[in-house]
Amino acid sequence: MKGFFKVMPLERVFELAPGFGTVGTKTVALMDADLRILAEAVTAPCDLPGFSRSTMDGYAVQAASTFGASQSNPAYLEITGEILMGEAPEIKLNPGEAARIPTGAMLPGGADAVVMIEYSEELDATTLEVHKAVAPGTHVVEKDEDIKKNTLALKKGARLRPQEIGLLAALGREQIAIFKKPKVGIISTGDELTDIATLPAPGRIRDINTHTISAMVKTAGAKAVSYGIVPDDFEALRKACERAVSETDMILVSGGSSVGTRDLTMDVIRSLPCSEILVHGLTISPGKPTIFARVGEKQLWGLPGHVTSAMIVFDRVVRPFLESFSGLSPSSARRFRIPARLSRNISSAQGRVDFIRVRLVLEDDGTFIAEPILGKSGLIRTMV
Repeated sequence: MKGFFKVMPLERVFELAPGFGTVGTKTVALMDADLRILAEAVTAPCDLPGFSRSTMDGYAVQAASTFGASQSNPAYLEITGEILMGEAPEIKLNPGEAARIPTGAMLPGGADAVVMIEYSEELDATTLEVHKAVAPGTHVVEKDEDIKKNTLALKKGARLRPQEIGLLAALGREQIAIFKKPKVGIISTGDELTDIATLPAPGRIRDINTHTISAMVKTAGAKAVSYGIVPDDFEALRKACERAVSETDMILVSGGSSVGTRDLTMDVIRSLPCSEILVHGLTISPGKPTIFARVGEKQLWGLPGHVTSAMIVFDRVVRPFLESFSGLSPSSARRFRIPARLSRNISSAQGRVDFIRVRLVLEDDGTFIAEPILGKSGLIRTMV
C-alpha cells in the first residue's frame, strides 16, 4: 500500500534552490542578448556621456551672467559663436558671453548652463536678450551624470531589458556574457489523455498541460522540450524520464503525483540512478501532492495533473527554482504586489497557504477590489 506524503512548507522548499547551481554561460553579440540574463558584472570603462552637453536648443552661457534677468529686466549677452553637432567647440565663453547651441551638442569651455530659445531673443547678430535667469547645470547633462568611469554599471544576474541593452551599447559593449537558456523537459502522464488534434472519446480529455506548462517555461526565459503523452505504465514513464534527464536540465512531469494506486511518478523516480526524493507534498492549495526530486544534478518535479494546480505550482514554486538555475539574481526576480480588498471572506485551513485566483476591479477612488474566482482545480477557465 502506498504511504501518504509528508507536506513541507514553502520556505523550506525554497532553501533547496541554491543547491542546484546555475547553467553554463556563453558570449553573444549585444543584438542577440535581449531578455537574456547577464553572466558578468559590467564596470563602466568610461564616463557617460563623456562630455557635458545641452538638453535644449538655445544658448550656452555662464549662469552667473543671467542672474536677476526677467521679462521686465532682461540681461544682455554678447553672442561670440555657434556650437555645431558632433564637433568639439573651439571657443571658450567668458562672463557676459553666449554661444548658439543645439540639443545634444557639447558645451564649450567656460559654460555651465543653457538658456532656452523661448526665454531669449537675438536683437542683432551679436546681442542676446535673456528674459529668464538660469542656475548652473540648467538644461545640461554633465560629463559623468549618467554613469562614472570605473563604477558598477550592471550586476551579474540582471535580466537584459531594452534599457540595459541601451546602457551596454552606450558603454561600447559589442559582445556580452550571458547564461545559457535551461532546457526543460515536459512529460504529461495519464491513460485519459489524448492529443489536442484528436476528438476525445468518452472518458478521455485533451492534453492541456503540455501546452500551458510549455508556454510558462518559455515566459520564464527557458526552452521547453515536449516528450509527449505517456500512459500510466511504469516502463513507458521510466523511459521518458530517462531520456528527459539525459537531454534536458530540468524535468516536469504532470500527473501521477498523488497517492492513488496508478500514480507511478514516485516509483519511477526511485528507480532512476542517483535519485533522491526531496519533497513529496507542499503545505499549499492547490498543489499539495507536488513532488520534487534530485536525479544526479538535475531537478525533477512531479506536478499535479489538474491544469490549474499545475500552473499555480509552476508559477509560485517551480518558477523561482528555474529563475535561480537560470542565473537570475533575486533582485531581478522580485515580484510586485498589488494591494487590494477582497470582495468577500475566504476561509483557509490552518497551516496551509491558499492561492486564490482573483479578478482585480479598479474602483473610482483608485483602489482595487479582488473578486475571487472560485472553481475546482481542473477548470482552466478560472485561470482565464
